[in-house]
Amino acid sequence: MGDRDPELHALLDSVATQEDHGATTKVVVLGQGVRPGPLPAGMAAVELPENLGIPGGRNAGVRWLREHGGADIVLVLDDDGLLPRTESLRLVREAFAANPRLGIVSFRIVDEEGQTQRRHVPRLGGADPSVSGPVTTFLGGAHAIRMSVIDEVGEFPAEFFYAHEETDFAWRALDAGWEIDYRADLVLRHPRTEASRHAVYYRNTGRNRVWLAKRHLPAVLVPVYLATWAAYTLAQRPPLHGLRAWWAGFFEGIRVPCPPRRPMRWRTVWRMTRLGRPPVI
Repeated sequence: MGDRDPELHALLDSVATQEDHGATTKVVVLGQGVRPGPLPAGMAAVELPENLGIPGGRNAGVRWLREHGGADIVLVLDDDGLLPRTESLRLVREAFAANPRLGIVSFRIVDEEGQTQRRHVPRLGGADPSVSGPVTTFLGGAHAIRMSVIDEVGEFPAEFFYAHEETDFAWRALDAGWEIDYRADLVLRHPRTEASRHAVYYRNTGRNRVWLAKRHLPAVLVPVYLATWAAYTLAQRPPLHGLRAWWAGFFEGIRVPCPPRRPMRWRTVWRMTRLGRPPVI
């Protein structure tokens, strides 16, 4: 967004110091409606004409990679994070090489004190963030995706703009038979923040939950999923303005279509259940 130059350059410095071992790495900085400033040698800048939102920006980055020789793995990092360890990219490459069915790797996000917020653990209840393992979704701020997964299941849903685009992509990848791993040894350091700081947080969260269910769940599970999330939202006791925005988004999601509808297979529902997160929670 062009308002985090010191943080961006700290991130790029941490990428530049990663162990290489002969691998080719392409680094591209996406400017969402802004012109990225001067970058270190060998790093590319792409200026998007407007802010396309998180999923739209990621899609633009993938297209740029395709147009410039392609890539086997796409690694996405928030511009205000950094990689505190120099072996992260090597570990990502080794993870994908070791498991041909591994489609997505989710990093652990820690704050300045080395702590992980509950919302940054892609498991129910924010279970121990130091434990790696298979999961059903991934963290948007730091993740890696095998390019062939994007080829198979398609891009991120640009219509979402912000919120739950990772879950939408993850459900499609799981339904196609790919695996998702949360790796506690792959760390992105990121300032402690609250998701509600974004102006569109409540409305988009409500709307995109409905779109997610309508796009991907078997019909009988759609009302169960939405009732669960409505109850959870009320239990969190958001501020009145937030609750109003959430309900406005919820009913927008019901009223406005977001095709295509491709309900996941029941064996995917069972697989997600065995992984600890059935798609009704």
